[in-house]
Amino acid sequence: MFSGLSELIGSFPHALAAGLLIGLTCSLLGVFVILQRVVFIGITLSEVAALGIALAMTLHAPPVLGAAVLTLSVVILLALPLEFMRLPRDAILGLIFVVASSLAVLVVAGSGLALHEIKTLLYGDLILTSPTDLAVMVAVLLPVAAVLLIFLRPILYTFLDRKASRVLGIKVLRWELLYFCCLGLAVSAASQAAGALLVFCYLVVPAAAGLLCSRRLGLAMACSALVAILGTLAGLVYSLRADLPANQTIVVAVTILFVLIAATRAVAWLFGRERP
Repeated sequence: MFSGLSELIGSFPHALAAGLLIGLTCSLLGVFVILQRVVFIGITLSEVAALGIALAMTLHAPPVLGAAVLTLSVVILLALPLEFMRLPRDAILGLIFVVASSLAVLVVAGSGLALHEIKTLLYGDLILTSPTDLAVMVAVLLPVAAVLLIFLRPILYTFLDRKASRVLGIKVLRWELLYFCCLGLAVSAASQAAGALLVFCYLVVPAAAGLLCSRRLGLAMACSALVAILGTLAGLVYSLRADLPANQTIVVAVTILFVLIAATRAVAWLFGRERP
């Protein structure tokens, strides 16, 4: 493991740094995605970001700019009170997902890009992370993580109980909008390298594992980040040794960690129930 890690650091340092940074930030944001029960938002925003990247590439604009504009537009829409539409938020997310996925494929199909460029655009490839890509991620993801941790308490209150938060004088809409903007920025910065599947994995699987580990928010977020980091390291090392796609290998590694935690929790629960 250590020899593979040193080889990875020597061969793909930018990919390693990007994977750890994306995993850390998205795993922290993902805890609130699980608590808010809007899991589908992760894959939806990833597809919206992919569409933004595709449009930006066809217009010869910076890909991150296209992803950020579209993603932030969607998260602002989702943060608004939509009760008048008489549709659950999941239905709106599903509609956006279908439209964004279809348009992304149509845009890249008519763009004249090569097949490997299309695959990289739609699915991402962490190994191809450039110094410029990493610099953009650092400039976006670190402030996002900092904002989330600084304003953790009001965001948590807003997500757990909107009515009680209003009674306490907390501006619910303001904090929801702040969180969703952070989520949109993180997804838009991460999607070009990580792709929709890996970003969705980082938002959901480590967070689910963290919440299995503890009911305390701080400990759950720490466990979520640890699962993302360990899964990223294991996935990148194994993908390098076995010559496998990095993103998909990381997804499998993170999922294996989740399964191990879930199995351990299940065994502990069973023995606890059988104890006299």
